[in-house]
Amino acid sequence: MKNKKLLGNVLLLVTAMIWGTSFAFQRMGAQTLEPGVFNSTRMLLAALAVTPLVFLGKGKEVADRAAFRKNTILGGVLCGLCLASATMLQQIGMMQTGAGKAGFITAMYMLLVPILNLILFRKRCPLIVWLAVAAGIAGMYLLCINEGFTITRGDGLICICALLFSFHIICCDRFVKNGNPVGMAAIQFYVTAFISGVFSLLTEKPTWAAITAAAIPILFCGLGSGGIGYTLQIVAQKFTDPTVASILMSLESVFAVLGGAVILGERMSMREAAGCVVMFIAVIMVQIPAKDSKDGKKESS
Repeated sequence: MKNKKLLGNVLLLVTAMIWGTSFAFQRMGAQTLEPGVFNSTRMLLAALAVTPLVFLGKGKEVADRAAFRKNTILGGVLCGLCLASATMLQQIGMMQTGAGKAGFITAMYMLLVPILNLILFRKRCPLIVWLAVAAGIAGMYLLCINEGFTITRGDGLICICALLFSFHIICCDRFVKNGNPVGMAAIQFYVTAFISGVFSLLTEKPTWAAITAAAIPILFCGLGSGGIGYTLQIVAQKFTDPTVASILMSLESVFAVLGGAVILGERMSMREAAGCVVMFIAVIMVQIPAKDSKDGKKESS
């Protein structure tokens, strides 16, 4: 079990790295494509890339095949609804607020996930996890906030986006244990592509010329951030606590800064470097085993 948890955590770190480095390509795509058409095309590409894996994978032996299929389909649809609404609100909100502030607000799912788990499922977290959440928030503030903190309409949209990402993480955790993670990933991509496509047709004017011009960002975000990243997230959450998962995935902002420094030659300020260090400390903290007050045994957080 410990090896599976370690594997899940490593996969989530890889996911955060992929998501972080994809920010540059998302910004490139935003220069030529509106949010709806960009989101729908990249998610459709992700769905098409993952679908063959669903049929190529070996069938899992389960006691209740009908329940297994129900969890896969229902989980995929619910995750898709959360993912579609979260990514669309994030993209729209970023048009009206700074990227740094948007990254900080979005990363609040670190705090929202354990709170929602406590409210909805009475699932308590060890004190070390709450301390890690606090450290992670402090790290995100140092990393992302460089101006006065005020709430605008764009900020409000991204606040809702953070809440929806929290529900996405919780949905993954609730259904993936008794469902097919790759199947869930494929379904959520189709749902997200469909919803984003309808939004685009109703409110935007997409053209093939614009889509062609953004081919490279669509390919990277569709196959990398979408097909690989979100699929790894669902697979990894089969073995990882959702609160720990949220903290690990929030490292995408750290990797975005590091990617900008390495790939684009951007320089990190001392404040940003300190934020990265604090974030990594938070990740290390959630790996510290906590004592179970009932039997005195240790359990991984």
